[in-house]
Amino acid sequence: MSGTAPTAAPVLPTRGRLRPLGLGEVRITGGFWAERQSVNAGASLEHVQYWLEREGWIRNFDLAVQGDLSGERRGREFSDSEVYKFLEALAWEIGRTGDAGLESRFRAVVRRVAAAQEPDGYLNTRFGRRGQAPRWSDLEWGHELYCVGHLLQAAVARARTRPGADDGLLEVARRAADNVCETFGPDGIDGLCGHPEIECALVELARTTGDDRYLAQAALFVDRRGHGRLSDVEFGREYFQDDLPVREAAVLRGHAVRANYLAAGAADVAVELKDAGLLEAVRDQWKRAVARRTYVTGGQGSRHQDEAFGGDWVLPPDRAYSETCAGVGSVMLAWRLLLAEGESRYADLIERTLFNVVSASPSADGRSFFYTNTLHRRELGTLPDADRPSLRAAASLRAPWYEVSCCPTNVARTLASLAAYVATSDDDGLQLHQYLAGTVEHRLADGRERRLSIATDYPHDGEVRVRIDSDDDQPWSLSLRVPGWAAEGATVTVAGGTRPVGPGVVTERRRWRRGDEVVLSLPMSPRFTYPDPRIDAVRGCVAVERGPVVLALESVDVAGVETVDELRVDTSGPPTVVDGRVTVRCRRVRPDDDDWPYRVNPEPARLVDEQLDEVPLVAYHAWANRGPSTMRVWLSTED
Repeated sequence: MSGTAPTAAPVLPTRGRLRPLGLGEVRITGGFWAERQSVNAGASLEHVQYWLEREGWIRNFDLAVQGDLSGERRGREFSDSEVYKFLEALAWEIGRTGDAGLESRFRAVVRRVAAAQEPDGYLNTRFGRRGQAPRWSDLEWGHELYCVGHLLQAAVARARTRPGADDGLLEVARRAADNVCETFGPDGIDGLCGHPEIECALVELARTTGDDRYLAQAALFVDRRGHGRLSDVEFGREYFQDDLPVREAAVLRGHAVRANYLAAGAADVAVELKDAGLLEAVRDQWKRAVARRTYVTGGQGSRHQDEAFGGDWVLPPDRAYSETCAGVGSVMLAWRLLLAEGESRYADLIERTLFNVVSASPSADGRSFFYTNTLHRRELGTLPDADRPSLRAAASLRAPWYEVSCCPTNVARTLASLAAYVATSDDDGLQLHQYLAGTVEHRLADGRERRLSIATDYPHDGEVRVRIDSDDDQPWSLSLRVPGWAAEGATVTVAGGTRPVGPGVVTERRRWRRGDEVVLSLPMSPRFTYPDPRIDAVRGCVAVERGPVVLALESVDVAGVETVDELRVDTSGPPTVVDGRVTVRCRRVRPDDDDWPYRVNPEPARLVDEQLDEVPLVAYHAWANRGPSTMRVWLSTED
């Protein structure tokens, strides 16, 4: 590693079209995402640690030191990974705020984890000790390599936010990675993990340490995937992405989290090894999955039994699994492709997924979470037990914890590191990909600085005002993303001149002076969105969006209506804004009950209300914060 402090970002490619700016260069100072980061830091991190301790998942490491976990170990086989994701979230949050209390908590947990590491570097509380299954004896379901991957990512986060820290986590991670390379290298076990994750972690550790052994091992894991090395299971080898080699697959498939993590790792390997063919394969898989297998929210995964992608166009809203972790994985993959290729469509999906999946998972107070993110709730939900982990991933309301609690920790680490997904640089200037109130400060190799201030109330308002806060004698380019949803009505104003712009990237190159401004104005009128007719499940329905935010109809906003399925929306006029809330005109209908639900001739539903009423909508990410309700994103039309 060089003597200069590394960029504090989760992904640091050594090459690519764009270079990410990290937590020390981008600061979020207000608005939507600042509020969520505040809740994450002030409530969610404490909440996560409480449950990790309460459920005994951190204590497993203490028991491992004692040498016998056979009768007392708590949690699923992958519970170690939740401790590591918690450490990663703490590392990013400490890097963001320098909070001394979090620093103390971080070091205390690291000491307990480090004490459990075996002399040869192996570290896992589920395998290898007296009374437990042998190491690496269950590659399909054991998640040993998956857990190591999250350990490595926690250590990378610490190394980049506090380089040279004396807590020892990076050394623990290196020893664990060395053990993996020795065990699974070319002369070792010819196997791989049933849950991809370690691939991108190994690449990032290689980027952090300069040790190319880790990159080589990641490439080996990617090349091994898809050749039937894992045992067949009831869901098929597609579940593990072990049915086809990565280079031959046409679309993301199988378990949605696994698919995104594998593709992210493959993209990392492709970039570092300059493997254009591998990168093209990943890009094509992403493109088809986005075009045919992704919900309007950005969510992915429509099959509950295996948490998996469905076939093309199989996107039922009431059966949307749309796991929060799949949303996080989608952001990880799209960000890597954006850095590699620079195309705005990747940032478009990141924006959609952040606003409508990642931010939908935590409750307003940050102490309960959705694991899955349905787009249609037909019946009133039931309040979960606040004192017990939920057994059901598809809980009807946000739960404080789950038997499988991958999502709370994944949300926590994503929100803590969010500033690293906002802006990039290249040899010619700076690029803004996500819009929020904040600052950007970037120092060039020759010592010159480029500083920006961003003032906006996005996504509540479409004006993004970027002010230059530094002088420079040489011209450079400032690029702003125009979202794909802003097909009409977007403008940019520079030096008093305003012009229309379309989706993509608008770039201004000039000799900037302190006080210069660029104002991007995005159309924020609410709009109806129509589905591709091949999506059978929502034919005859419309969604409503405002800016990047998907809206929903929730029964708590409609007096006298228990289920929103009784409402039909009128699309003869656009949605409107009344007292700051988006509304649509609806009639209430009620089909007549019969002994048999099928008829020879269509029969119209009985009209309950003649009058068209304005019904308010709620941001999808905010639904279910006011008690049990029914909800729809896709609204039935009157046709």
